[in-house]
Amino acid sequence: MFDVVYLCFGAAAWALVAYKAVAWFRDRSNTDLGLACVMTGGVATVFLFSAPSLYRGFDRLVGVANLAMVFLYSSVVVFAAGALVLLLRWTAGEGEVARNRARTRARAAVGAVALLWAVAVTGFAVGRPDAVEHPRDFSTAYTDAPGVMLFLMLYLAIFGASLAGLGTLCPRYAARLGGSWLARGLRVLAAGCWLGLVYCACKLIGFVLSWTGHPALWLSNGVAPLGASVAAILVLAGFSLPAAGPRVAAWRRLRRLTPLWRTVTAQTPEVTMDGSRWSGRWPFADLEWRANRQMAEIRDVQRGIRRHVESDAIDIVLERARAVSLDDGQLAAVAEAAALRRGLENRAVGHVPAHGADSVVVADGLDATELAAEYEHLALVADVYHSPLIETVLTELRQRSATMRS
Repeated sequence: MFDVVYLCFGAAAWALVAYKAVAWFRDRSNTDLGLACVMTGGVATVFLFSAPSLYRGFDRLVGVANLAMVFLYSSVVVFAAGALVLLLRWTAGEGEVARNRARTRARAAVGAVALLWAVAVTGFAVGRPDAVEHPRDFSTAYTDAPGVMLFLMLYLAIFGASLAGLGTLCPRYAARLGGSWLARGLRVLAAGCWLGLVYCACKLIGFVLSWTGHPALWLSNGVAPLGASVAAILVLAGFSLPAAGPRVAAWRRLRRLTPLWRTVTAQTPEVTMDGSRWSGRWPFADLEWRANRQMAEIRDVQRGIRRHVESDAIDIVLERARAVSLDDGQLAAVAEAAALRRGLENRAVGHVPAHGADSVVVADGLDATELAAEYEHLALVADVYHSPLIETVLTELRQRSATMRS
């Protein structure tokens, strides 16, 4: 079971690394994105080497027992080094002098980590007392081996320091970014860091208990690895949210807008762009572009049919809608949906009222920079487009129009 779980998480993590690497290759100047790729790669490698079968297979291949643990912990140290560089970059301040100072300090920090880790690996090499594989209980099997304990203590010190710094700084930056997906990702990343510190604490407590003759294997070999696995998942989620979040939101908008878009553009195909860009493409490609395009084309239809909507039609719709106690957002959506259907209906039969509406867009108070708010409004329009209330209002408008003609 452990093999399946860890290998699945490892494969997913490496897929995330590949996605971020492609984005970084397109923007090589984005150092933070490059560091995120390196750090995510470190977490992905940890998951792979945590699979007991891969752990033992690697050791059989190289002929050194538990060498996979060195690679596993080295991947964690790579993550930690990346975190330290991020910390130095984020706290450097503005200006070229500050950036140069941050680069100098980052090189020094990476050099110090590399030196400490070289000492740790040396401790492992000279202090490994036997050739027995310990993929699940490495830290408790060698509590009486000074070289291995040096290896483990330096690992926990490097890892813990980086987690504490990153876990403290991420929420501060998230607070400056409001409700953006980047802010959410930073908060999730911080949660992963703090849970990683719980893992470090469990390991240290386990060491102390073993040295005092009261070993707690359940803590070191049970709670600690479980906490580390959940922390790693949170870290990966924190790195993926800034990219995945907007795409998921765009997909949800498309799912809600597409029925309305298809309905209104079927009668006004002239407003739609050439569909060749979408044909034969992966359904999740260009999600944000497609959502923007659908919204723009629905707005184009609304502008085009306003002269086919009676000037007082929206007032009638709002009066009827208020009678069923709708809030302002629902009122605006119902009014626009009814006006849109009425305009398309009149246009289909060639009817142009003597006094057309100046506009059929009711929610014109939306901030044009808040696309999410406008998307949500149009999604509400789509939701109520075929509602019984709209049918009732349209029936009344048809009857009134017929009476006026007669």
